[in-house]
Amino acid sequence: MSAEQLYASVEGLTIPALLRRNAQQFAELPALTTGIGPDAGTLSWSQLRAEVAALARGLTVLGLKQGDRMLIAMPRRAEHWIADLAAIHLGALACSTYDTLSSEQIAMLARHSAAAVVVLQGKQEMDRWQPVLKELPHLRAVVVLDWEAAPPDDPRFVSYAAVRGAVPPDDTAFEALTDAVTPDQPLALVYTSGTTGEPKGVVLTHRNVIYESLMQDQLVPVPQHPRSLAYLPLAHIAERVLGIYMPICNAGHVTICPEPDQLLPALLAVRPQGFFGVPRVWEKLAAGLQTKLAALDGQQTDAVAQAQKIALEVYRLRCDGKDIPAQLTEPLEHLDEQVMRPLRAAVGLDDCRRAVSGAAPIPVSVLEFLASVGLPVYEVWGLSETTGAATVSTPEVFAPGSVGRPGPGIEVREGDDGELFVRGPVVFAGYLQDDGRIESATDEQGWLPTGDVGTVDSRGLVTITDRKKEIIITDAGKNIAPTRIESLLRAHPLIAHAAVIGDRRRYVTALLVLDAETAPLWAKAKGITECDLGALAGNPVVSAVLDGAVAEANAVLSRAEQVKKHRVLAGPWTAESGELTPKMSLRRRAIDELHAAVIESMYT
Repeated sequence: MSAEQLYASVEGLTIPALLRRNAQQFAELPALTTGIGPDAGTLSWSQLRAEVAALARGLTVLGLKQGDRMLIAMPRRAEHWIADLAAIHLGALACSTYDTLSSEQIAMLARHSAAAVVVLQGKQEMDRWQPVLKELPHLRAVVVLDWEAAPPDDPRFVSYAAVRGAVPPDDTAFEALTDAVTPDQPLALVYTSGTTGEPKGVVLTHRNVIYESLMQDQLVPVPQHPRSLAYLPLAHIAERVLGIYMPICNAGHVTICPEPDQLLPALLAVRPQGFFGVPRVWEKLAAGLQTKLAALDGQQTDAVAQAQKIALEVYRLRCDGKDIPAQLTEPLEHLDEQVMRPLRAAVGLDDCRRAVSGAAPIPVSVLEFLASVGLPVYEVWGLSETTGAATVSTPEVFAPGSVGRPGPGIEVREGDDGELFVRGPVVFAGYLQDDGRIESATDEQGWLPTGDVGTVDSRGLVTITDRKKEIIITDAGKNIAPTRIESLLRAHPLIAHAAVIGDRRRYVTALLVLDAETAPLWAKAKGITECDLGALAGNPVVSAVLDGAVAEANAVLSRAEQVKKHRVLAGPWTAESGELTPKMSLRRRAIDELHAAVIESMYT
């Protein structure tokens, strides 16, 4: 499908219209499942739309209307999807918030968005939101799912069940709401994570999200009505596209994984046909597969080694754009079915047709290992402002370390200082302003400055070197991209996070944070008795291993980039502890402040 055909296929579509199509044409097919196992509950497409209609009717009673903003603070559960879609039908902007936000951060978002309605889950959310709610002059109602958590005698609070049942069914009125929504109407509000400053309110349209969804299905097809797993926060642009909009576009079946620590059981239960992971997720899955390989007996090991060798050779040929000879493809098909597919089944990815990584660089060693077991993972790149992926690696054109080519109808160019600019139908409507206006962030030609520094090669492949605001300039004037170094360091299974330091310094240093899951297991296997993270951070055996990891990274770095000193920290680093954003990106300014003494010790 050409860009022109893709443009034509998107024309006139809206999320409510596609939801209606699914409810009519695929009425009994599963749309949304919450949880795994015998207690899981599933809504069909017709049931999902009926729930959305019921809540939308109730929200009109609360006064929610076109142009209003509605904030949702709720874990991953069906009611989150329903509330979001109900707001969309009314022309209101739905916005999911991270469950790691402090009351201060909540207050900033709520005031900036001028939220008219807030939807909360229960006590945990109420504890963080209640101190803020009295400060919001635009707030009309607080909808609470777990009603026993609501404070008594406050007329602004209303139960989710009461809103859902407030108005009798009226099919004619709901169809009118569906028909009234237009493609270029604002659809969702997504706040950036604030990696390099205050969060900004990104406003997306129906055209943005539908184009992105159909583009992904065109570039890397999956079967009809694909199975997928929603495990990331819905405040994350990737999960909004993959967990809400794309399944509506392709009438897929989403299973909600309520808790991140249930990811592996959920993968095994769902066996998704498409799966997106940030690099740390893929690194953990790769480590799990390597552990299973190490447990095989001699005969099995030989068969796997042969299959891995051929798979990796095919992967590298495809990377170079070369033809694959039949003497490789024929044995690979047999070995994959007999040897590799059962191995991938151990992590629930034996039926995965679209494996994608994004949000940060992923080590090439991890990509090559996964490809060697028949699970090639393709990198994408984009921002909340580009509705997720603007560039996509595909099985036909990719290169480890690059993030693929611009999607159909999307352009990427380099600025004079190396900053990348994007233009096309996935570029957002603009940033929400304090006064409710939506202000465009593009220039007169439609180009959006991304803040990312990178290159575009002769094949159109884009490579990201760093965030423009995160480039390190040493006191010798050397420009250094920290994320590349951090990716190399993080490839070691003991390292959960690596933060490279060196701006206006004499040389580069690094803080290494132990992996809270892997490090204790590794230590126990080595016979180390003190396995808590604090003890391990100072253990000489661990120190020696991580010295080797740093030396290995330095071996492929230029002299100016090499890490001269490092310190091992117990961690863990989380959004709550301050070092990470809710999207698990590094908060560099916070790291500098929280660990100032440790950092200074590497320069004295």
